[in-house]
Amino acid sequence: MRIKLKGVHTVKVKGHTYYYAWRGGPRVHGKPGTPEFVASYNEAIAGRTAPDTGKFCSIVTLYKGSKEFKNNAASTRAEWGKWLDRIAEYFGSLSIAQFDRSQKIKPVILRWRKQWADTPRTADYGMQVLSRVLASAVADGKIASNPCEGIKHLYHADRSEIIWLDAEITQIRSASSEEINYAVELAALTGLRLGDLVRVSWSHVGPHAIELTTGKSRHRRKVIIPLYADLRALLQRIPKRATTILTSSRRRPWTEDGFGSSFNKAKIDAGMAGRDLHFNDLRGTAATKFYIAGLPIRVIAEIMGWEEDHVEKIIRRYVGRTAAVKAMIAQLDKTKNEQKL
Repeated sequence: MRIKLKGVHTVKVKGHTYYYAWRGGPRVHGKPGTPEFVASYNEAIAGRTAPDTGKFCSIVTLYKGSKEFKNNAASTRAEWGKWLDRIAEYFGSLSIAQFDRSQKIKPVILRWRKQWADTPRTADYGMQVLSRVLASAVADGKIASNPCEGIKHLYHADRSEIIWLDAEITQIRSASSEEINYAVELAALTGLRLGDLVRVSWSHVGPHAIELTTGKSRHRRKVIIPLYADLRALLQRIPKRATTILTSSRRRPWTEDGFGSSFNKAKIDAGMAGRDLHFNDLRGTAATKFYIAGLPIRVIAEIMGWEEDHVEKIIRRYVGRTAAVKAMIAQLDKTKNEQKL
């Protein structure tokens, strides 16, 4: 005899069926009607009626029931749901207070991530979900800071020829806050890496250029980004809320990981979670804008910290022939007029 369990939520994704104790609740394991399924369901219900609010499992449960999680597409909820179950299983019995001791909890987080060390992109995906849960706990006042901040990604690839196209920038901006949009625009116009972008301040803006040392060079190298018309116009639109140009909605400077979490959420909200586009790919977008504005490839390479052949590949791939020819004519005419003077 099959027992009908109240409130079980069913999600079908790519031919697979997943069951949850309730909409937004924990996943129920086993096949419907089996003792394993009933036991898993009863355990979830018991946890819902008598949650241990001092344990980290309550943080995961709160996130699953949050509006932020429910607003995701069904496929995203299903994929993230699997990771949330893994997170709850591994960290759930720990006290919430342990996540406020960053130096002690980080090794635990790294051990958890190590399970997928052979598949770095999978490991990074799991860390993205965990970081999002922890960010929500910070926002709710459960913990003071996100211990995932400062943990670097395992997956690395040469992405110097990948850029955001104008249509893709428009798509993410349609689902982003004003603060995220300012960062997207500034990245696409300056080519700064995220680490430098979140710390660039108004004091770095001079009469003719933005000048600052780069974090990747350990501040031994300085970039000089000319204040061309589009960049100058953007800086005039951004309100001065702090010493840094970019701020969060709380009017405070962004941290690199804090911005990364918010940006990833904006990608999901814009329906772009499956796109292989990273925030730093906006650097390639900036390279094309520099070229169309008339900067020589050598100068662009110096600003970006790339080899000239990388810049040339981007230009050949993404800049239309007409735009490229016009840029070259403008530069040649400018050089000729300067020689006459």
